[in-house]
Amino acid sequence: MIKEVIVVEGRDDAIAVKRAVDAEIIITHGFGITEETMRRIEFAQKRKGIIIFTDPDYAGEKIRRKISDRIKGCKHAFLPREEAMKKGDIGIENASPESIIAALEKVRTEDSSQKVLFTYQDLIRNGLTGSEEASLRRDRLGKELGIGYANAKQFLNRLNHYGISREEFEEALKKI
Repeated sequence: MIKEVIVVEGRDDAIAVKRAVDAEIIITHGFGITEETMRRIEFAQKRKGIIIFTDPDYAGEKIRRKISDRIKGCKHAFLPREEAMKKGDIGIENASPESIIAALEKVRTEDSSQKVLFTYQDLIRNGLTGSEEASLRRDRLGKELGIGYANAKQFLNRLNHYGISREEFEEALKKI
């Protein structure tokens, strides 16, 4: 049983998550999150905490940002893109229960007060930007760290705001 409330985009996502874990769920119904839904998410954050678990795509990232910009201290779970794909469709609803559980086991808490530990130079030095393989390396490292795939700018932001230590970063790099 997960104590936090899991925030997902749609009804099918909620069904997939319920198949994997016992948890309370709030559905945003896509990007057009109503004020009422946002208030429910705020209440859940104060009462139990929330885990934002949106699709690994542009819309999912926009929803994640919209919620975390307004509600501080959110936890985040990221599903690798290939584990969310089915016949060209990407979404949490396509993931296996095992993939959902694995993503939820790597939950990260956002902390915007954390000091900057990683710089753009770290990305360049480790082939995470500025090379042909950079996108693939960010994807693999994001899976290993549990912070998902992102472009270089967003990846750097996640490294600095999701509690990644230098040691954890170095260990994950060795694995990829």
